[in-house]
Amino acid sequence: MSDLLVLVCILSVFLFQCVLSSFSPVDNLLFNCGGTKTLKLDDGRSFEPDLGHLSPNSGIVVSDNETGVLDLYRTARIFKETSNYSISLKQIGRHWLRLHFYPVKNEEYNLTSSVFSVVVNGIPLFHEFCFEKLVNGQSSVLKEYVISVSYSGSKQFILMLSPASNSVAFVNAIEVISVPQGQFPSAAIPTVPLGTDFEVSTNKALETVYRINMGGPLLTPKNDALWRTWEPDQKFLINPAAARNVSVGDPSVIKYPPGVSVEIAPNQVYATAQVMGNADVVQQKFNISWAFEVEHSFNYLVRLHFCDIVSKSLNNLVFNVYINNQTAMSPFDISSKTNELAAAYFVDFVASVSSTSDRLLVQVGPPDMTNLPTTNAILNGLEIMKFSNSVSSLDGFYHTDDNGLKRSKNKKTVVLTIVCSLVVSALLLGIAIALQLYFRHPKKPKHKQVSWLPLPTHVGNSDTKVSIGSYASTSPSHGLGRTLAFSEIREATKNFDESLVLGVGGFGKVYRGVLDNGVVVAVKRGNPQSQQGLVEFRTEIEMLSKLRHRHLVSLIGYCEELNEMILVYEYMAGGPLRKHLYGSGVPPLTWEQRLEICIGAAKGLHYLHTGASESIIHRDVKTTNILLDENLTAKVADFGLSKFGPTLDQTHVSTAVKGSFGYLDPEYFRRQQLTEKSDVYSFGVVLMEVLCARPAINPSLPREQVNIAEWAMHWQKRGHLEHIIDPHVRGSVTLDSLRKFGETAEKCLADYGVERPTMGDVLWNLEYALQLQEASTQSVADESSTNYIPDIPDCITRIENGNYNAEDIVSDHESDAVRSEVFSQLMDPGGR
Repeated sequence: MSDLLVLVCILSVFLFQCVLSSFSPVDNLLFNCGGTKTLKLDDGRSFEPDLGHLSPNSGIVVSDNETGVLDLYRTARIFKETSNYSISLKQIGRHWLRLHFYPVKNEEYNLTSSVFSVVVNGIPLFHEFCFEKLVNGQSSVLKEYVISVSYSGSKQFILMLSPASNSVAFVNAIEVISVPQGQFPSAAIPTVPLGTDFEVSTNKALETVYRINMGGPLLTPKNDALWRTWEPDQKFLINPAAARNVSVGDPSVIKYPPGVSVEIAPNQVYATAQVMGNADVVQQKFNISWAFEVEHSFNYLVRLHFCDIVSKSLNNLVFNVYINNQTAMSPFDISSKTNELAAAYFVDFVASVSSTSDRLLVQVGPPDMTNLPTTNAILNGLEIMKFSNSVSSLDGFYHTDDNGLKRSKNKKTVVLTIVCSLVVSALLLGIAIALQLYFRHPKKPKHKQVSWLPLPTHVGNSDTKVSIGSYASTSPSHGLGRTLAFSEIREATKNFDESLVLGVGGFGKVYRGVLDNGVVVAVKRGNPQSQQGLVEFRTEIEMLSKLRHRHLVSLIGYCEELNEMILVYEYMAGGPLRKHLYGSGVPPLTWEQRLEICIGAAKGLHYLHTGASESIIHRDVKTTNILLDENLTAKVADFGLSKFGPTLDQTHVSTAVKGSFGYLDPEYFRRQQLTEKSDVYSFGVVLMEVLCARPAINPSLPREQVNIAEWAMHWQKRGHLEHIIDPHVRGSVTLDSLRKFGETAEKCLADYGVERPTMGDVLWNLEYALQLQEASTQSVADESSTNYIPDIPDCITRIENGNYNAEDIVSDHESDAVRSEVFSQLMDPGGR
């Protein structure tokens, strides 16, 4: 009798799965764009010709019979002007929309460099998409969306393709498929951090950003009931050694409880997983971590797929789930949800990505429980989908009107911005006047010469010791040569108190700390699960242990243990240069201060390129990586992405592109060939930030002003750079100094590295710009005339013409007093 009952249960489950997998979409509209006949694929789908669904402008058809190209991508339809597809639907509600792009080779049209936008039913899907720039060498692009057709609207998809000026739009194939009922949440979804649920309105559109099969192979549309693609997770694992993949031999053993179907995810997804790399070690405390690049300032649907395919009994697999370092589920027992093993389960969360982050982190790991028979964690699959924003856009704040796509402006934000700007401007003006009256050109104190003793070669061990480098100085040593325990670092930061956080970067958080001898330090604590962080950690140690320079931030010590990566630096009281330029409300820098800061940073970079035993390329020069001390002395920081430069018999270093958006050398981006001139380009962007006091990239501005390098060069080439200068210094910058500064930045921002100056050239030109400013300021006092400039000495003339020797360059180890002395010698040709 019991055997009969088991058989009935098995048949019931089988029949239930058959019913679930019998979904037949009401709308299943597949178009082969540019094709003339029905195209049948090996996954069972048939794509019909698209001509009957086009607006009167039918576009241009191109085709290619190149071997190795998928049949679906052999034709494309090209549009020289805005054109529409009108697709009639039978069913209201959510629909999949998939757009296929492949740049068919054609002698007349270079589709690879085409730039265009796509809107569906008034929802901007993407704005000025460029195949060449966005896909990093992929041969084809599939963009997938979920779009809802409401009760009040017509049952149609109006798909509008709009080419940019002097360009074309194109598409190879279009899919419109009904979404099964219950496939996506229609009400509130828990948020991370846990709090108020996220309300999902019917007009919210979604874009698939990632669909991942953990621990398994690539799954093509042939393997999925809804013709989706699931990619492997290996390239997203931060530390592959922390995970191991498991699978069941027969995916058909996967069971689908009520509420879960093969349309949610195919059984091949639930039949594979990543689990902890060494699950037998009960005391092991680490997480399996995946990192995904996303677009900031959007909300994301994060769908996690679980299936216990490793346990022998129920309630044996308990673990924590984290999203963006926030607890999503703790502790989580799959058995309590499914009541059986090898049963599919999924859960949804909404995660917000702030304007300061471009990464979404997903982690699973053991809970803080000691009574578990085994320590393990599992994840079978993952989907990340972007929600449309407050202006119903999936690409920034663009909206549609009769004239096409335009950037939206929130009225409340505009009013608030104006009011805040007026208040802040009045406050800063008052502070500037007060500073001008009471602190006119304060003398910088002389710094005592400091020499660096090599860091110990031992990096640390499991007995919680920290190896610390030492300083030899004419001042007291402060005892920094001793070895500190991790507990002392923890005490120095008050157990890594969040109130002491100075900043957060890709490596981890930076804390202000005070050692037990009273020395203030900056403590950078890395993410112990981050493979990228480990590489950056060791690169920083390797680089800074070789470098000694007063314009480079000094590494005091470091700690590497099983779960800790800590770097201890000298404390820079002034913080990052960016804080002094915009966004923080600190008193604005004078023009002379800005020039001196740029000169200091240029000296640090010049030393990296030429002064060390091997040339070093920083690769991440930006205003947040130029730190200031209490006297506003500039020091270059953060060497985690640095690379050794080319040797004498090389012209470049071939490497994957790394850096920060807005500062990246376009030639390096195109060719993946790194040289010292890549740092020069990034420094050119820094110069323009210093001049204009605005971010390198500001998406809230009109399109032509978004990129500061392009915007500033527009005015520089017209000879009117003064139009965009920071209002706080506009009245104090002399025309000659501004002209020299602008010319220097323009050369740095040249499209090709061979056209850019060396950092030595940049340094001397900035020194020259400062001399012109100081000479003009002095002439005002002496002659009461802004047109009076003293004779330029011969050595400055040689600088202007580029005719100077390496011996002429000021030693980068000299103090500010020495540099000031050099300035006086420059004004006296007999001084050097």
